[in-house]
Amino acid sequence: MPKRWLAACIVAGLAFLSAAGAEVPIPALKARVTDLSATLTAQQKDSLEQRLAAFEARKGSQIAVLMLPSTKPEEIEQFSIRLAEAWKIGRKGTDDGLILVVAREDRRLRIEVGYGLEGAIPDAIAKRVISEAITPKFKAGDFYGGISAGVDQLIKLVDGEKLPPPAAAARSGSMQAVDTPFEWLLPAFFLLLVSGTFLRNLLGRFPGSLATAILATIAGGLLFGIVGAIIFALFGFVFAMMNFGPVITGSGKRSSSASSSSQGFGWGSSGSSGDSGGSSWGGGGGSFGGGGSSGSW
Repeated sequence: MPKRWLAACIVAGLAFLSAAGAEVPIPALKARVTDLSATLTAQQKDSLEQRLAAFEARKGSQIAVLMLPSTKPEEIEQFSIRLAEAWKIGRKGTDDGLILVVAREDRRLRIEVGYGLEGAIPDAIAKRVISEAITPKFKAGDFYGGISAGVDQLIKLVDGEKLPPPAAAARSGSMQAVDTPFEWLLPAFFLLLVSGTFLRNLLGRFPGSLATAILATIAGGLLFGIVGAIIFALFGFVFAMMNFGPVITGSGKRSSSASSSSQGFGWGSSGSSGDSGGSSWGGGGGSFGGGGSSGSW
């Protein structure tokens, strides 16, 4: 009989230890605001999402919010660093990510601070954001208000830190003078092909070639300056004189060779791809070292 009781106690103890060791799984990162506790309304989540997206586009830093029922059996500190290592909020190398974790049933929350922001948001400042901006509203049952106030304070603190500009802003500032003209290179040659053929058929071989060269000079000068104007002019004149491209007949129809030539460019209504508007958001590769603060309400 004692042996049976001992065996039962061992089984019960193992079952308890197994249940206690089961960690809360890390949710997939698809948006800046993730609510697994069904606390926030769709409008509230959209409002936070838009605010954080605008901040990221302007500053480059990333902020994510996670609401979940509980982190048990882990303490929120252990769960939060596990979450940060999985989500990698913030830019790689800059490490300017922030995560606000709220465990509603545990009545616990934490601000996890990336390496690159530990100077702007030391542990004491993160604790003040929690105690002064977030938990007073949580105690009143206003979870959206608390998260919104906390996000506002974090944005202000990050705005005071000098960080590398967002990638989009850096590209537009440093590459605009170089990239933009070359983006027009293929369309310019395509238009030159069409206009050269049209002018040659309309005006004749030599006058049409001169007119094509004039148009090419203007286009090349606008895009690439004097050197581009000369190159475009020579190309346009030679192209029109040699009669490459589609030949327009008197009935307005193109010959079969013209049809195959123009189709080779592959420009059509289905040419746009890649930006369907359904892309999900993700972390930028930022690192965390346990900086931040926790609180309760």
